[in-house]
Amino acid sequence: MWKNIAKQWDIIAKQWNIMTFYQRFESVIALFLTLLITLIVIVATFRLFTGVISGLVFGAMDPLDHKMFQNVFGEIMTVLIALEFNHTLQYTVTRQQSVIQTKVVLLIALLAIARKVIILDLKEITAESMYGLAAITLAIGIVYWLLRERDDRLPQTQALQRPENTSTDAERHTA
Repeated sequence: MWKNIAKQWDIIAKQWNIMTFYQRFESVIALFLTLLITLIVIVATFRLFTGVISGLVFGAMDPLDHKMFQNVFGEIMTVLIALEFNHTLQYTVTRQQSVIQTKVVLLIALLAIARKVIILDLKEITAESMYGLAAITLAIGIVYWLLRERDDRLPQTQALQRPENTSTDAERHTA
């Protein structure tokens, strides 16, 4: 993990002279956020691990208790969301993408909604809240689907617009 961050710093250093001021700013901020999220993931994973192990060993945690099960898996999902967000930031640091892709943000939002569904206590939530959560999930899913459809069609459109694909009718018939 630290090798990866050092590698990212090397990439930034090599490209530093050709970057604009804003690209430098963006890369440094993305690297800082990557370090910060990495630290948060490490601490959260350590606390999750020690909490689960000590709870199981000392009998304070019943693995069959539904509420405890929800809490543990909610915490696991939180760590997974942070890992995915960190992975996304690494593309910005290494300049593989200059902008965080909207589809990735939507997928992270869907992960967050999945986490919410996992920790949801059906006895305490109102019908309006359930409808709201369903509407948000549906809206994010539709937007993701539309973006995916657009991206799936993009390579086909680009292939049709290439010069080698713009032959005349006469050229096509003689070939």
